[in-house]
Amino acid sequence: MVKSSRGFLSGRTRNLKHKRKLTVSDMVRTFEVGNKVLVSVKPIRDGMPSPRYNGRHGTILKKQGAAYIVEVKDGKARKRLVISPIHLTGVTQ
Repeated sequence: MVKSSRGFLSGRTRNLKHKRKLTVSDMVRTFEVGNKVLVSVKPIRDGMPSPRYNGRHGTILKKQGAAYIVEVKDGKARKRLVISPIHLTGVTQ
């Protein structure tokens, strides 16, 4: 019997699948500082946060290169994540 792989996305890709394909506009999406965003993790390693933050809401603090620094609440703690815009969705208020 062959031992199964235990890579980064092993056992989680089924939870991260999306119904639609990624488009170019998903990859070049821009946000302003202070915008509210939803962390929607796609099964692409580029700038991917940990899957535990999938579905969390956060606020954009600043832009760092092509990615954004997003502040997310994790219980009582506030955490700063560096996330690619592929994994972010704007939230309407």
